[in-house]
Amino acid sequence: MEALRQDDPRRIGPYAVLARCRETASAVQYLAHDTAADRPVVITAARPELAALPAFRRRFQAEARIADRLAGGWVQPQLDAPADDADDDLPWTAGPYVPALTLSEAIGLVGPLPERAVRILGAGIAETLSRVHATGAVLQGLAPGTVLLAEDGPRLTAFGPLGAAAAAEARTGGQLSVRLGYLTPEHVEGEEPGPASDLFVLGLLLAYAATGTTPLADGPAAEGAERIARTDPELGAVPEELRGLIARCLAKDPADRPNAGTVAAELALEGAAGLAKDDWLPERLAAAVTEQRLRVGELVSAGRPVDAPVDGPGDEPADAVPSGAPADAPGRELAPARDTRTAQLGDIGRHVPRTDRPTTQLSVPRELTAPPAAPAAGLPAVLPPVVVPPPRPLPVPVAPAASPAAPASPAVGRRSLFIGLAAGAAGLVVGGGGGLALGSGDGGTTDDPKPAPSRSGPTVAGLPPQPRWVYTHPAAEPPPLTAALWNGRLLVLTSENGATGIDLRTGRRVWENTDAAKGQAALPAGQDLCFVAGPSEFLWLSPKDGKVAHRAGYADGFTGAPNLAVSGVVGTFGPVVWFTGSNKVTVKAPAPKKGKKRGKDTQVVKSYLFAYDVLQRKELWRTTVPTGRGPAAPVYRLIAVGQDDFVVRQSTGTLTPGDVKAAKGKAVFRGFDQKTGKLLWSRSFGTIAPDGAAMGDDRGLLYAAVGDDLQAFEIPAGKPKWTLNGTTGTPYGTPAATGTLLHTTNRNQEVGAVDRETGRPRWRRSTEAAPGTAAPAVTLSTTGRTLLAADGAQVTAFAAQDGRRLWKFQDIGSQDPKGPTVTAPYRVLAAGRTAVVQRDRIFYAFPVA
Repeated sequence: MEALRQDDPRRIGPYAVLARCRETASAVQYLAHDTAADRPVVITAARPELAALPAFRRRFQAEARIADRLAGGWVQPQLDAPADDADDDLPWTAGPYVPALTLSEAIGLVGPLPERAVRILGAGIAETLSRVHATGAVLQGLAPGTVLLAEDGPRLTAFGPLGAAAAAEARTGGQLSVRLGYLTPEHVEGEEPGPASDLFVLGLLLAYAATGTTPLADGPAAEGAERIARTDPELGAVPEELRGLIARCLAKDPADRPNAGTVAAELALEGAAGLAKDDWLPERLAAAVTEQRLRVGELVSAGRPVDAPVDGPGDEPADAVPSGAPADAPGRELAPARDTRTAQLGDIGRHVPRTDRPTTQLSVPRELTAPPAAPAAGLPAVLPPVVVPPPRPLPVPVAPAASPAAPASPAVGRRSLFIGLAAGAAGLVVGGGGGLALGSGDGGTTDDPKPAPSRSGPTVAGLPPQPRWVYTHPAAEPPPLTAALWNGRLLVLTSENGATGIDLRTGRRVWENTDAAKGQAALPAGQDLCFVAGPSEFLWLSPKDGKVAHRAGYADGFTGAPNLAVSGVVGTFGPVVWFTGSNKVTVKAPAPKKGKKRGKDTQVVKSYLFAYDVLQRKELWRTTVPTGRGPAAPVYRLIAVGQDDFVVRQSTGTLTPGDVKAAKGKAVFRGFDQKTGKLLWSRSFGTIAPDGAAMGDDRGLLYAAVGDDLQAFEIPAGKPKWTLNGTTGTPYGTPAATGTLLHTTNRNQEVGAVDRETGRPRWRRSTEAAPGTAAPAVTLSTTGRTLLAADGAQVTAFAAQDGRRLWKFQDIGSQDPKGPTVTAPYRVLAAGRTAVVQRDRIFYAFPVA
């Protein structure tokens, strides 16, 4: 860190600027004080000489939006940023301050990192890359100065080539030159970079972290491109356990490189967070990070900026902000010597580069063009992370729209567009490196990276299998309300507009039916029809074309219950559907006494529980049940199906005040006879809450969350059978049973298995997701061999028998910066050897055991 200079702002937005943290090619980072929350923040403000260029502003904002969608995990959330159309002179973002060192600073301080630290560093980066690559996008944001080492793990701070640029300059004549940092063989060959390009750069970073030097950096600068494209890297100094993986990342052919999921799994199968739990940084680095945190705390407590002397902004003032590194640490000075450890082919220095067409040239009016920036005062020894935007739900991937034709550039070929070697130098970090093509118009190709085809290798532990297909529900249509699998052949979706049939083998839409709008369920009615419960009628649809084969209206289809209103489907068992409904009946006033007038008739709501056979299309029975709040029929949830009975619990939203008072804070379960509908019993079990997780099985046991514990009760006696103790504040979610095992889930993002009869634990694993407000929803594959845990951040697959972690799946969402956002969690549907993963409008079909 260093003192503020004369021309540095003292306030940005609502934040009081305290000190200068670091300067990158495109921005300056400031330590600031959020007075409203009394906390330190880091503001990343665009360099003034670049901010005048419209293309720069668009790219700056676009990369902030990409970071926005990635927030969470190893990406810091944003606290604040001006609107895209705000009148701020400089684009900026503000985020929380996290004590950390850059990778290059860490290597300068202690030299090569231990193998364990390299594994955690690489796994954290690869986990983030896997989210980016899920839709075929490319990050192009990796460099030794954009990767941070914090106390709890690595942080990724650049989300595009502008953030990781080695040089970004506004040239005379209204041109912007942006030079890439690390080169890849694709750049040298003039090919479009793809997800595999990020893996090549990751290989360079891992080798640098493990050895302190970057492969392919030694030798004449003029031959740098040839080495990158043709020469095998020298990896003799890399630890043997890491050498093979790094070598595969540095393969010349992108198809031979592993993908991000494979790298993450090979480096840390339990996840970077799990491996980094216990002091992952070497002692000297940990001390430097701690010292930085203390110094920043002192500065924020003082609440005033550190200003440089008027006559010497380049000299270190007496009250400069102390570095996070110890006083004797190398790199303490403000203008460190040129870094020769990172991949730097040829010292280009800080002179104004010659105009060259291979780099990006963006024309703007001359009056908006600023001269090249003055030489930077050097990077601080310790700096806070680059700020990224806020944790909003991730948008769903959408098909990229065709971009308008770009104006023809002055004869810039594809090869020369991505790498400029006219001066005879090919820099990996600074110098005549690759230039970035940024359009100067308003076309849609400059805001976010363009999706590129991903190459998937063989399935390995930790890597999700290649989806058999991906279906995205059209954005022009309402989002799906329900999703169900029909006979292992169709995925049936219902929405406000109707029902849609998706071929489960190909993922293609095969039919639509508007009659089934707002349908509640899609169930098999034998092998030939699909049953849908709509808001006003039952429908039987043809699975081939979706046409209505039969219908039964509620208003006149049930004898003795005219104008029936169906509240909801309770559950199904074979061809039988249980549902609740109500209608209004007139209760005649009693006969008046002699000399008195007859009273008025009244209307009351009468509620029923029905059993209906969808195969025979007939009512089996109905039984009267107490009317719920509204007044309307109660909404029941199916808890268990026994040999001769079934168990339900009423939804808390339909309980009347009298029901709530009578229950005394406990859930009330009801058992009905399957054949007759007769109410057999009604009772509470222990102290299960009205909304506590609960499910039963066909063996006469009820499993439910009771406080922080999971308990098993005998049905219907209510006798406790066993208790599985939990952790304070992390209640259990709804379990799933198969064979002799009961699979558990809790709010601490852990899943496990216990013996159904005794409650004895068999295994327990973390999904490695951040703790949330709900436990993951667990689903078993049809064979019972795979357990899938779905939450708001990911889907994690485990071997059901022994808990082996199989793979994790996440998507990044839409590459359209203004695309819709997703608030829905992941959901899993299983049929045969297919698991369909849903997140709002998008569906992935994964093969499972």
